[in-house]
Amino acid sequence: MYLTREEERILAGEAGWTKQKAMEILVAIGDIHGAARLIPITSAHLSGASYKTIGDAVEFIASLKGRVAVKTTLNPTGMDRERWATMRIPPGFVKKQQVVVEAYHRLGVSLECTCVPYLLGQPPRPAEHLAWSESSAVLYVNSVLGARTNMEGAPSALAAALIGKTPLYGLHLPASRVPAIRVCVHCPVADAGYSALGYLIGDLVGTKIPLIELPPSSRPSSDELKHLAAAIGATGSVGLFHLRGITPEAAAYTEIPAEKIELEEADLTRLFRPPDRGEVIAIGCPHCSATELQRILELLHAESRGRKVQKEFFIFTARAIKERMPDVVKRLEEYGVTVICDTCFVVSPAFEQFRCVITNSGKMFRYVPLLCSGAEARLCTTEECVKLAF
Repeated sequence: MYLTREEERILAGEAGWTKQKAMEILVAIGDIHGAARLIPITSAHLSGASYKTIGDAVEFIASLKGRVAVKTTLNPTGMDRERWATMRIPPGFVKKQQVVVEAYHRLGVSLECTCVPYLLGQPPRPAEHLAWSESSAVLYVNSVLGARTNMEGAPSALAAALIGKTPLYGLHLPASRVPAIRVCVHCPVADAGYSALGYLIGDLVGTKIPLIELPPSSRPSSDELKHLAAAIGATGSVGLFHLRGITPEAAAYTEIPAEKIELEEADLTRLFRPPDRGEVIAIGCPHCSATELQRILELLHAESRGRKVQKEFFIFTARAIKERMPDVVKRLEEYGVTVICDTCFVVSPAFEQFRCVITNSGKMFRYVPLLCSGAEARLCTTEECVKLAF
């Protein structure tokens, strides 16, 4: 891989140990993937924020010195940084989690601690190069916003943030973004139907970029697209899908892929098992938008008939979104719902005591059994989640 004189100087250690290690990571990845050179990025988003998932890897992060070279945001941690006592987080975990957060903060990372950084501030623009980890965010910015990022791991995203560059390969190249398989959906899709659809698509397409064809009656909202992206990322190995009328570059691909998958209503509905059990409701994976918070409040109002929820009910959102909507959050919590920031159900130890969770999230449907001590997850529509809370 070609390096500029400045990049060679960093690789030789002349800019310090931290940048040298970052450059070594980028060069190794570039060589593996046959990248011709490094390209500048405008932002990075880092995973590896929860002590539950990274453990003692925090020692390496804490050893780094210097500052990130571009705007860099952080994924959810293992606790709400203001309400960890309410979550009953063990003090030992709190101390270790604080070390993780402080290590990133010293590097200049913005502590939004959310999986939806594209909902905060200026979202990435079409064809803008990024280095993002967090599969749901990668799929959303590639497929809905038209930006360009590979599915970065925690080390490579951090390395790119410190250098301000990433290797030019994969989804940064137009030739690697061409759809390779057609997914024909023969039924209307709405709400958590997009979670179910993404769950199936990710599992079925493997590493092939899908061109998704929805019936004309299905016009997904930004929140539904968010859940579609998250579920594809949870079960699949692709960082991009194409949806005509949504994906900015989709119209450029006039040749229809020969390989085709067809999905009927029965394929989606089989994922919605009757929630005959379930101790807890969890919504916000990925983190809830302002629109979702408002909708959940309306559903609670319609269903409550003056009552509070009878099951534990957690909503996860970005702190910046919560702070913009104090009245909505206050009213949600008056119904007995707990609104939590900085973390989510699957990366916090606070929720491991639950054995069955009801959710509208395909990502949670996939990860709860894997990351929450073998707990079950039941997929329901948002409206069903609220009704079951009573």
